[in-house]
Order: sequence, then C-alpha cells, then structure tokens
Amino acid sequence: MGSAHSLPAEMRALADKTGFTSDQIEHLHRRFKQLSRDQLTIRKENFDSIPDLEFNPIRTKIVHAFFDKRPIETSMDEEQLDRFRKDKLKFLFHMYDSDRDGKITLQEYRNVVEELLSGNPHLEKEAARSIADGAMMEAASICVGQMGPDQVYEGITFDDFLKMWQGIDIETKMHVRFLNMEPIAHCY
Repeated sequence: MGSAHSLPAEMRALADKTGFTSDQIEHLHRRFKQLSRDQLTIRKENFDSIPDLEFNPIRTKIVHAFFDKRPIETSMDEEQLDRFRKDKLKFLFHMYDSDRDGKITLQEYRNVVEELLSGNPHLEKEAARSIADGAMMEAASICVGQMGPDQVYEGITFDDFLKMWQGIDIETKMHVRFLNMEPIAHCY
C-alpha cells in the first residue's frame, strides 16, 4: 500500500472508491499484513496459519477460492453487484456439483454434508445422510413445489440454487475469520 506516510491518504482514496470506511480499510490492511507476514502478496501457504481453516474439511476448496483469476472491479453499480453475487453463488454451487454436470444430485449433496460433518465424533454417517436427504427434500419443495408420488427430483440446478438463496445476504454467510480477528461484514 505504499509508505507509512501516504497510508492515510491511500486509505481515504480507497474508501472513496470502494464504499468501505477508512476503519474497515485499515482493519483489512492489518489483516493483510498479518496474513502475508508483511510481504507484498499473500501466498497459499499463508493460509496454513489460519486456525479456523486448519481442520475444515473443505479447506482446499476455500483456499482455492481466494486464488481464482477473476479481475477485481473497484467500483460496482447494481448490475455488477448482482453479477458478483451470482459469481459467489456459482462458486458455492460448484463446491457441491463435483462432477460439474450442472446439477447437485442427492449423492453429491450427501458427500459434502458427510465431509463437513466428518469432524463431529458424535454424529454417525447415517445421521449426516439423513440431514442431507431432508435438505434435498426441502430444496425440491422450494424449486419444484408439490411432487407427485411417481416424480423424482433429479437435483438442484443453478437456477434452483439462486431461487433458494433469494433474499439471503450471502456476504455475511461467506467469510473466514483471519488470525482470530473479527470478520468485517459485507466484504465484496
């Protein structure tokens, strides 16, 4: 971010460009310095020092998300914000759609739920399976409505996924606490 002398001016400029407050930018800068160990860039191995990720079963997918190659836009209008939200949801969708066929099947959903709950010694595999099955039935009722006894729900499409996340503030759901610092809400 430059020398210490120009830091407040840079923070004010960033605040004007991004919509973050100067305090939020200063907080992000401190996080960046801690995470990067005072280097100019953050590398994948820097994520090894984040306790909240250490035992997360989908750690690799989360770390990979930080290193995707999408360009970052500094100021966004409503249409761009909507596209950015859809990109976040597409990333989340692909965490479940492991075969990339455009549908989250019951088995794919079971796999992720079992993986996420695998660290809980008090929860058996059958309980995880039951949780996944119940969630998939709820998804079907949201996306398809009342199904007949001979109908089979093939799986969640991305459009279904968008419908299920409608009205939910994804920015507050997708964050990682770095080095035991409090998360900043609404990080874009």
